[in-house]
Amino acid sequence: MICRRKKKRCHRDGMCCPGNRCNNGICIPVTESILTPHIPALEGPRHKKNGIYSSKDLGWQNLGRPQSKLSHIKGHEGDPCLRSSDCIEGYCCARHFWTKICKPVLHQGEVCTKQRKKGSHGLEIFQRCDCAKGLSCKVWKDATYSSKSRLHVCQKI
Repeated sequence: MICRRKKKRCHRDGMCCPGNRCNNGICIPVTESILTPHIPALEGPRHKKNGIYSSKDLGWQNLGRPQSKLSHIKGHEGDPCLRSSDCIEGYCCARHFWTKICKPVLHQGEVCTKQRKKGSHGLEIFQRCDCAKGLSCKVWKDATYSSKSRLHVCQKI
């Protein structure tokens, strides 16, 4: 998966390259170290020399960004995404209003959207995922309706 560099648009930290994080929709660099204070009185007695505490005594800790694969965590249902590879297995990246989120892939019997001419799906504000493997989106044929149905459901191929 290609990561987003500094000053590029993002939806979450996992989209930004290592050393960057997503802040207000833009990848920004993470400072090399973050100093986090601790209140010495809460951590028990400390020793002081000449009435002065050292930075060690004040409880300052150097917290670097953990080197883990957290930046490559995939989105779950409802998480923002840019493409389906941003979502966990069994989910796709689909439009929801004016943004894109991870939605579940459709299973047998679930209503689906038949793909029309190329480019015509651009107006869908509630996009659905495709049917799961081994299924296709076909017109629903019900014995009670003899007329043409416009409803499509995922059915075995």
